[in-house]
Amino acid sequence: MTTDFEEYIRQSEPHKREKGYAWQTAIGLQAVDGLKTSDYLRETARKHIEGDITIEEVKQLVNSYYESKTARNDVEDRTEEADKVSARITELLSEQSFTFSPLEYISIHRRLFEGIYGHAGKIRDYNITKKEWVLNGETVMYAGADSIRETLDYDFTREKEYDYRHHDIVEAVSHIAQFVSDLWQIHPFGEGNTRTTAVFVIKYLRTFGFDISNETFAHHSWYFRNALVRANYNNVPNGIFATKRYLEAFFRNLILGEQNELKNRYLHVLSESQSAAGEAPKCNICTLNCTLEDLALLNFIKEKPNATQKEIAVYIRKSERTVKTMTVKLAEQGIIERKNGRRNGYWVIKNSKTNN
Repeated sequence: MTTDFEEYIRQSEPHKREKGYAWQTAIGLQAVDGLKTSDYLRETARKHIEGDITIEEVKQLVNSYYESKTARNDVEDRTEEADKVSARITELLSEQSFTFSPLEYISIHRRLFEGIYGHAGKIRDYNITKKEWVLNGETVMYAGADSIRETLDYDFTREKEYDYRHHDIVEAVSHIAQFVSDLWQIHPFGEGNTRTTAVFVIKYLRTFGFDISNETFAHHSWYFRNALVRANYNNVPNGIFATKRYLEAFFRNLILGEQNELKNRYLHVLSESQSAAGEAPKCNICTLNCTLEDLALLNFIKEKPNATQKEIAVYIRKSERTVKTMTVKLAEQGIIERKNGRRNGYWVIKNSKTNN
């Protein structure tokens, strides 16, 4: 994606550069729902970056623009939404205030979509599914309507308990990816979940003092959404397992400044033609005498070798006692091995097709 604000980001004084980043990110994030902004919005954004108008004046101009019949006839469907939400994201990213709480998360949704969605800032009271290109039309299993608030509270409480001081930066990035994945999977709103999550995460990361470049969100927001989908989708009979590796690559670029290639085609599950031909994707771990639960466990520790039994239990939705029994059995079969003891230990998959 080319940007309209590159000259401000690369060459301008700090205040123009910050505004340029905010607008670049805000406009880029509309791609998560396949939306594009109008030329009018980009022209108005430039006036804001130059200091000719305030962000409040930007929002007023955009509102007036869409009150005219001419504008409504000239723009594509949902362009009005893209324009208004972009201006609101820019405003939110320009504010320094932030509170890490479910209420803040809900408030961001309300501020982004008030007057656009009737449910802005409201928790959905119905269950949802969404057909995903990256899953060949399948859907992620989102949180049930009756458990959204409890699940939100649980995830926020667990995140507050995580002590980043006791982990190196690479471990911290992996943990952040997991938290964002879990938060997004709740999908508490009828629409606008990914944009709300992205804004919340950007503001949350700022509280750690990370020197992040929002260009990753601006240029790869569609990848970000697809990575969230892949982090929360399992199709065990076809050998497809939820994986955080794509999401971690995104956050490693965002936070660590790495240059991992972020291509959407890499995230796509095997095509229908391959499946129809009987070429269902296989787990690359030896599956001799393994149950489906074993496969889920093996794929998780392959992605996260330093996972604790508690983390494994949460992931495969089994008790810690069951996980302990499973790991003992797999160790006795010579499939896995635990190294370096309990505190600093990690899992090694010994019987793997990748090692044959």
